[in-house]
Amino acid sequence: MKIYFPQWQGAGLGIGIEAGAAAVLSYLDDPSFEAIPLSTIPAGVNGVQEYNINNYKAITDQLGRFKEKLKENTPTTIKTIGGDCGLEIVPVSYLNMKYPNLGIIWFDAHADINRPCDSASCNFHGMPLRTLLGEGEHRMNDLLFSAIEAKQIHYVGLRDIDAKEKVRLNEGNIYHPRQFDIDELIQTLQSKNISHLYIHFDFDCLEPTDYDKTYYQVPNGVTITQAVDAIATLRSKFTVVGSSVLESTTIDQTELQPITPIIDLLM
Repeated sequence: MKIYFPQWQGAGLGIGIEAGAAAVLSYLDDPSFEAIPLSTIPAGVNGVQEYNINNYKAITDQLGRFKEKLKENTPTTIKTIGGDCGLEIVPVSYLNMKYPNLGIIWFDAHADINRPCDSASCNFHGMPLRTLLGEGEHRMNDLLFSAIEAKQIHYVGLRDIDAKEKVRLNEGNIYHPRQFDIDELIQTLQSKNISHLYIHFDFDCLEPTDYDKTYYQVPNGVTITQAVDAIATLRSKFTVVGSSVLESTTIDQTELQPITPIIDLLM
C-alpha cells in the first residue's frame, strides 16, 4: 500500500514539510498513493500543547485516521511519503505486528527517542521511537498496533543526540555506531535472525553539502552515494516490507533532483 501523509504538526511549526512532501508526490507522479487527510484542529502558531506534546490533538486526530486506513486495507507492505517523523508510529507498529522480529533501519540525524517529559522542543517528531517502545505518552498507545523492542532499532547517520536519549540508547544496547559500515549493519541484522525490514528515511541523515533542503541540517552526515548503496544492499539481502521518505522541504524539482535516486529505491 502506498500512502501520502504530509503530517507537519509533529514538527511544531513544520515550515516547508507539507509542501516538501507534495513535491515528492509530484515527482513520483503515481496515482496509486492514497492520501490521509490532515486534521482541521488548530496547530502550529495556533496549536495547543498537551502532555508535553505540541499540537497533540491535531496529531492524534490524523494519526487515528492513518491507523483506520491500515485496519481497513490490511496491506502486506507500506510505502509512505511524509511528512514528519512522528507519523511512523502507525506503519511501524502495524508491520511489527505482522512480521515477527522486524528490523527497523532509522536513517536520521536525530535519535527520535525522547519521552515527552524530556523533550526540549516538545515536538512529537522527536518522540516516535520512544512511543513505539511503549514508553511515551500512554494516551497515544491506542494508536499503536504493537510495541517494538529496543533490539529492533538500528540507526544510520545518527549524530545529534540529546543527553536523555543517549542514556536510553546505552541502556537498551541500541545499535548506533559513530561511523556507518554497511557490512557491520548486515552482520548485526543477521545475528538477530532478522529477515524483514522497515526503512525510515529522514533526509536530514544526509550530509548537508550533498542535500540541505531539510527541516534540520546537521554536519557530517551520510552522503547520497552512501545512502543509495546502503539501501540497495539492504534490499538485496532482506525483504523490505515498509519504507518512508520524510522531512524534505523543497518545492523545487531541480533542488529535489539530487535525492531522486533515494526516493526511487524506497518508493
